[in-house]
Amino acid sequence: MVSFKVSVVSTSPIDGQKPGTSGLRKKVKVYKQPHYLENFVQATFNALTPDKVKGATLVVSGDGRYYSEQAIQIIVKMAAANGVRRVWVGQNGLLSTPAVSAIIRERVGADGSRDTGAFILTASHNPGGPTEDFGIKYNMENGGQAPESVTDKIYENTKTIKEYPIAEDLPRVDISAIGITSFEGPELLLVARMGLSKTDDAAVEPPEFGAAADGDADRNMILGKRFFVTPSDSVAIIAANAVAAIPYFSSGLKGVARSMPTSAALDVVAKTLGLKFFEVPTGWNFFCNLMDAGMCSVCGEESFGTGSDYIREKDGIWAVLAWLSILAHKNKESLEGNAKLVTVEDIVRQHWATYGRHYYTRYDYENVDATAAKELMGLLVKLQSSLPEVNKIIKGIHPEVANVASADEFEYNDPVDGSVSKHQGIRYLFEDGSRLVFRLSGTGSEGATVRVYIEQYEKDASKISRDTQDALAPLVDVALKLSKLQEFTGRSSPTVIT
Repeated sequence: MVSFKVSVVSTSPIDGQKPGTSGLRKKVKVYKQPHYLENFVQATFNALTPDKVKGATLVVSGDGRYYSEQAIQIIVKMAAANGVRRVWVGQNGLLSTPAVSAIIRERVGADGSRDTGAFILTASHNPGGPTEDFGIKYNMENGGQAPESVTDKIYENTKTIKEYPIAEDLPRVDISAIGITSFEGPELLLVARMGLSKTDDAAVEPPEFGAAADGDADRNMILGKRFFVTPSDSVAIIAANAVAAIPYFSSGLKGVARSMPTSAALDVVAKTLGLKFFEVPTGWNFFCNLMDAGMCSVCGEESFGTGSDYIREKDGIWAVLAWLSILAHKNKESLEGNAKLVTVEDIVRQHWATYGRHYYTRYDYENVDATAAKELMGLLVKLQSSLPEVNKIIKGIHPEVANVASADEFEYNDPVDGSVSKHQGIRYLFEDGSRLVFRLSGTGSEGATVRVYIEQYEKDASKISRDTQDALAPLVDVALKLSKLQEFTGRSSPTVIT
């Protein structure tokens, strides 16, 4: 057995190490600065209770992006120096985020040990590479993201840190070799289960079903033949069909939940089916509280995250399997009646015909001046004090747009622990069920990101097949002019339209 010595390294606080809803995301060059990663890791250890560190078992893995291997070696050395007893690492450092959550909740070591938390190395959907993004987040013993109470402690610790222990002489760990754990990535698993080969060529004619996940496999995208399913529609359709099509939910759903910026498609399903419904701030930890309390079975967010209560993370592979189950169920019914094949597009259009369609888009303005972004949000809050004036402005922009019925800065009172989360986004709710939502995002690695969510609800079945951007054009115009977005940011167009 290799022995090692613990060295105590002097350091000092580094500005800007405040973790967002999904950890700390910065450019690789930032993480390569002396002490940068070490400070954040030690701040995390210091934020945890002693039983989560001394003698504990931790997972350390991620999506394999640039700098992951070096980061794993550093974290392993620091974990050893902090008294962590075991570190489980996926082969080559690869574990999807939902896989990490499942390991925390379900895996038991040969000696009966259980994992008590995890450092997940991912910047999710942000670009990777030597000049792009790296990220790290901590997941708790329930498999979910660290709550605000912990991330706030981490941040406070980064502002006062003076030293960190590290086992500098610990030999490099060969993470390519299978040791305590054995893991094969979800992509390979799914390919094998479907009887395919990694080298199979795609057909010239697109298939009737397509799916994709991001680097750490927690987000998903569902496609039909030349047909895209929005994440907001996806979670609503899963909830609407869960009991009939997915055996896990055969006894019923405990409740459903969505993040506040996500479209209200799930709301309509919940109201129609008599389900408990929750609207939470952005951040998967809010869903985790509901699931831990037995109040939520299916949840999702517009940023391509969908999940259920079997783990405490969003799971892209689960969402794909849920859709395959719905397709199998629908086609069993159809084929028994000698009808045609039911496609993804058929399922979505039938859902719209039943519940109405929520035309939806998101405009992202990335790396804008932080001061200007805050001034923009301040204007939107100020306007809410006089809705008659807001409606007058709107009618001057587009007379056909409905009046605003109410407006607020979203605040969430957690029904489980009573915690209150304020300033979670600015909402304008229209009389016809449409919405405008404005948020400053914490997931970017530089500057401020302004996100504008535009949603038009259409109940008329004759109007549910319009092009999304055409249907939303008047409301988009209202959103940009009401907020004076170009005036504040200097941007004539968004960085990304989703």
